[in-house]
Amino acid sequence: MMPAASPEVMREERRSKRFMLFSVALNLFLIGVGATIFARSYFAPPSITTVTIDRSARARIERIAATLPPADAAIMRTAYRDNAATLDAARAEVDAGVARIKTSFGAEPYDIEATRAATADTRAKFMRFLALVHDAIAQAAEKMSPEGRARLAEYSSARVTIKTDR
Repeated sequence: MMPAASPEVMREERRSKRFMLFSVALNLFLIGVGATIFARSYFAPPSITTVTIDRSARARIERIAATLPPADAAIMRTAYRDNAATLDAARAEVDAGVARIKTSFGAEPYDIEATRAATADTRAKFMRFLALVHDAIAQAAEKMSPEGRARLAEYSSARVTIKTDR
């Protein structure tokens, strides 16, 4: 015959069972969290973000105009519109030059002098393009408010904010 368990022993057994149940549940939860983190890092596609920057004169002027007060931004956009044909033609020449450089790399047999010539020509066209863009900006700055010129002086293309897809 088994002796009857005292109430204190019964309470202690219930506490032990509850603690064991809580411990198992917590361990299963932590294992689940760990497995989820592992699965996300292992099976997720790599988080590579490709950003294409529009290098046209219009886009360059627009990025600058976005940092200016509204009235000065309108002046900047007008300066682009007044010179759009020249600026866009100069950019098209640069793009054609870049295409010639790329084509020269694929030529068989490879001709380093052709690549050098295409590179020198494209560099000269790019410098002309930049001079035209800078002249359009200077024309706009002449008509801007002091605040607009101050913001223009603070602008840096190296600090362009790029919004990714994520």
